[in-house]
Amino acid sequence: MNKKTKIELLQDDNPTWKNAEVKSATAFSNLPASLQSKLRGRPKQATTKEPIKIRLDADVLCALRASGDGWQTRINDTLRASLQLAGRLA
Repeated sequence: MNKKTKIELLQDDNPTWKNAEVKSATAFSNLPASLQSKLRGRPKQATTKEPIKIRLDADVLCALRASGDGWQTRINDTLRASLQLAGRLA
């Protein structure tokens, strides 16, 4: 999408609700719990990952990205295995 968005496009994508639509709408809290959980997005994990910034050699980064989807997870797994071998991680 262009950085300069035309207001007409936004109005077409998100039209103003009519009174009948507002009256017939259901509050999120009134939806069944099973549906609420599906609409909330990704479930929270027990352990979360922390975003960081790291500088890598261009050829290393290129090779990692070329390995396909999940390359960041594979980096994490490789670092974890390396730390476990060194005895720095349980």
